[in-house]
Amino acid sequence: MTCIDLLLARRSVAPKDLCEPGPSAEQLEQILRCAHRVPDHGKLGPWRFVVFEGEARADFGNRLGEIYQGDFPELGVDLSSVQQQLLLRAPLVIAVISTAGPHVKIPEWEQVLSAGAACQNILVAASSLGFGACWLTEWYSYHPKVKALLGLEEHHAIAGFIYIGTAKQKPDDRVRPPLAERLVYWSGT
Repeated sequence: MTCIDLLLARRSVAPKDLCEPGPSAEQLEQILRCAHRVPDHGKLGPWRFVVFEGEARADFGNRLGEIYQGDFPELGVDLSSVQQQLLLRAPLVIAVISTAGPHVKIPEWEQVLSAGAACQNILVAASSLGFGACWLTEWYSYHPKVKALLGLEEHHAIAGFIYIGTAKQKPDDRVRPPLAERLVYWSGT
């Protein structure tokens, strides 16, 4: 498959539709090396990766459940236990952290975009290795206690959690609006 074919065929796979096996240690390193190669004005590397695999997924999930229960005790333990299972939906989860911040030369927005590009490269690299993947930003991506749990600084943000595993089945292609509806050629007038 050519790179163009891969990009045209890439499709997110919902975490509930992912299973073992996940990437090996060597494949994970390849995926992260691809993420590390994104455009990066000023060579700042304005992103970090937090890898959750094995029991670390359950441990982090337990913490998510505690945070959720603390915020919404009236919703009961059942919903809290659902939150505990979130990272167990896939064999591997990578949190991409945007460390964008004020810089004398590099606009913060460009740094944020670089973190987004790292997320996309993770998805494409995982897909090229035959895995399914999904980039999510659920409630825990924005919660200050989760940011603290990950040791993030105030100006850091979670760009997303990327779930990676083997797709249980080939995902359906989603309907997309015609490209012409999202395209304008500048004519200078």
